[in-house]
Amino acid sequence: MLNILESILELWRSLYLPFPVGIQGITLLALRVGLGILFILHGYPKLTHLQQWSKALKLPIYLCFLSALSMFLGGFCLVSGFLTPLACLAILCSMLFALVLEITQGLPFVASDPYLIPQGEYEGASGKGEPPSQEKAFIYSLILVVLLVFGPGAFSINAWLINI
Repeated sequence: MLNILESILELWRSLYLPFPVGIQGITLLALRVGLGILFILHGYPKLTHLQQWSKALKLPIYLCFLSALSMFLGGFCLVSGFLTPLACLAILCSMLFALVLEITQGLPFVASDPYLIPQGEYEGASGKGEPPSQEKAFIYSLILVVLLVFGPGAFSINAWLINI
């Protein structure tokens, strides 16, 4: 049994490059925690209003559930730096799917600046807001790819577990 655990730990270690320390580690920490908090904040309302979100997207509820769950739980994993590659992959799937939906809906890549939109042309849920675009899903996808490539950094549970 101990040999199996050691083999699993060795396989896990082989998936990671050395964990960046110093300013690179601090930058990855800030990027990871900031993104994690955003995904927690995006995932929670989707989980609590799953049917409404599913109807708005005209998608099966199980797909919306998987997406919302990946954002919510993946956000906690990003904040702590635990299972970072798996969390990034799960959320990245959701973001790429969102990007495909936005492209097929014909949404612009970057929305017009809300202050340049003529009065009454676009009003968000609580007044003037930013129109939908592909921009957010694209930026989130890029950040997730960066975290996949460079890892969670030295200030993470992953680094602590691998270095024990």
